Amino acid sequence: MRILIAGFQHETNTFARSKAAYENFVLGEYFPALSRGADVLTLRTVNIPIGGFINKMESKGHQLIPIIWAGASPSAHVTEAAYERIAGEIIAAAKANDFDAIYLDLHGAMVAEHIDDGEGELLARLRHVVGPHRPIVASLDLHANVTDKMLKNADGLVAFRTYPHVDMAQTGERAAVMLEELISNGKKLHGVSRRLPFLIPINSMSTLFEPARSVYQQLSSLERETIVSLSFAPGFPAADFAECGPVLWGYGLDNRAIEKAIDRLFEDIVARELEWTVQFWGPKEAVREAQRLSINATRPVVIADTQDNPGAGGSSDTMGMLRALIDCRAKQAAIGLIYDPQAAAAAHRAGVGKQITLTLGGQSGITGDTPLRATFRVEYLSDGSGQFDGPMLHGMKIELGPVACLKIDDIRVVVSSLKAQMIDRNLYRIAGVQPENMKILVNKSSVHFRADFEPIAEAILIAKAPGMLFADPVEFAWTRLTPGIRISPGGIAFESLCSVG
Repeated sequence: MRILIAGFQHETNTFARSKAAYENFVLGEYFPALSRGADVLTLRTVNIPIGGFINKMESKGHQLIPIIWAGASPSAHVTEAAYERIAGEIIAAAKANDFDAIYLDLHGAMVAEHIDDGEGELLARLRHVVGPHRPIVASLDLHANVTDKMLKNADGLVAFRTYPHVDMAQTGERAAVMLEELISNGKKLHGVSRRLPFLIPINSMSTLFEPARSVYQQLSSLERETIVSLSFAPGFPAADFAECGPVLWGYGLDNRAIEKAIDRLFEDIVARELEWTVQFWGPKEAVREAQRLSINATRPVVIADTQDNPGAGGSSDTMGMLRALIDCRAKQAAIGLIYDPQAAAAAHRAGVGKQITLTLGGQSGITGDTPLRATFRVEYLSDGSGQFDGPMLHGMKIELGPVACLKIDDIRVVVSSLKAQMIDRNLYRIAGVQPENMKILVNKSSVHFRADFEPIAEAILIAKAPGMLFADPVEFAWTRLTPGIRISPGGIAFESLCSVG
């Protein structure tokens, strides 16, 4: 086969403030930088879906036509200019090339300034160009908000099955297998989908524990000879549009078998609805508990600063957890990453060993958060270059710009010039901090950090300090959800919220 391949990734928090411009995709931020043509094929070494797809299809001797791969850190809406420029390149390539099929590496939760359903619109435009018979297959993030438009215009959609996402390349491989199935059959597979009736908090989606772990185990076991693929996307519960929320879907040769599998999964998830709730700690409560747990521990206690997770649209500069560490006189503690290019530059100007007084973070105007004015010692400086060695994005190069480790009391603060989620221990090491030697680590992340940090953690606590990403979706000011959907597990329905508001 001749297969046109491209990637366009963004997870959109419509309640966030900073938007994703074209320049954000050029940088890639904590994704690979934008690549075109043959450079896209170098992503075969990175644990992302297109990497797995490339390896699988090249091993089978298929010819790949790489167009573009672009991803940017989660934020508010993708600008219209950025969307149209990148989507336009993919559409133009579909018009200009001769090929048998299309594979797209998508996220599934992209909202642009002018389009609620970024992926559905891209798929619809491609379908208009290629007609009804050439297959289009895409891989999706587990946090996709899967829409009817996406399902209608793709012949196959395959989602991750792990959170943290350690199976990204494997998902690309599964998309390749599905595409070969489509080609060998010479006809479309039957597709069935069903939308869940409640929003799920991000923290409870982790497949490392219940109930998500059992759902995905059951999903895998239900795939039989007549069922080519089953997927469950719990959704990204920070996108204010009608089709935000969890969706089950599947493809196969026997429509009734797929319906039975989807119905069984649906019933089991709904029956365990209340199990999708999460226990959260206040900032000081989390630090005090971490101090208690770490007294005789030989491994660090990790606290997730989940509401300032830049991997879900957070600003990565709130000071709530740092203030809690200072107020509780935490020892052998580290926090990262704090996004503050001005503070990093000031540290580099001062030099290692110098004392500097500066205003750190708190620039996003988040309710309950303010900048921290304090005196720090510059402990370590670097150019921010590194590589991910943990299970997520393994092998990917990272460029954070000037990085500094600022020490206050016995707390090390890792400050970067680029916003990135703390998903890999090397993000501490870039700043000279050895995470295994700390008593307490505060990570600006929700779940992804678990892939690399859980093996060294004495315990993991989830803290709710002020931030842009509400850990409980009930706290968002929803206006456009589908009436009737419950905005938290066991919570009130959206129309109820409207009627009392």
